[in-house]
Amino acid sequence: MPADFEKQSYWRERFKSETSFEWLASSESFMTLIAPHLSEISRRETQPKILHLGSGTSDLQNHFRANGYLDVTNVDYEPLAIERGRQLEEATFGEVRLKYVVADVTQLGSGLRSDQRFDIVIDKSTVDAVSCGGTTTILRMASGIRKYLAEGGIWISLSYSSTRFDVEDLPFDVEVIAKILTPKLKESEPEVYHHCYLLRPK
Repeated sequence: MPADFEKQSYWRERFKSETSFEWLASSESFMTLIAPHLSEISRRETQPKILHLGSGTSDLQNHFRANGYLDVTNVDYEPLAIERGRQLEEATFGEVRLKYVVADVTQLGSGLRSDQRFDIVIDKSTVDAVSCGGTTTILRMASGIRKYLAEGGIWISLSYSSTRFDVEDLPFDVEVIAKILTPKLKESEPEVYHHCYLLRPK
């Protein structure tokens, strides 16, 4: 049976013991994909406002900070994940300077202020977990992201699916900016790619 990735109870149980895990790609390799877009925003803004959705036990927030990005809000609906994120940052830098918020990515208003706006929203396979709840949950996530994007803001999403955003009424234009070849266990296996999407509001 597939894991209940859309259920908070699954993540609570998982994060009781998990302290670090990266979905689909390392944070270092993912940063190489989003770095050009962060640099472009940095030319317009003194400090880009970054929203990292479904931060889990990834160390992506540490890579943002190491590259000088300090206006980062990490969101997860499981408090244990938020605790892990703080611990990872403090272990690396000796202090916590980034923001950590408990909120459901399909109901961002539950944790973010209504007046907050972000230049770039990042999710590293979070949309894949959300998709386990069906199309409606993806649309709720997309609608919330659209609301919290600043003018000219973008959403970058890493997914295992080549059709993740083939969703009717999606309020974004979608393009694939990278395909990541997954490792093969056997040479005879077919080539499988993860997809990095860039979404701009319609």
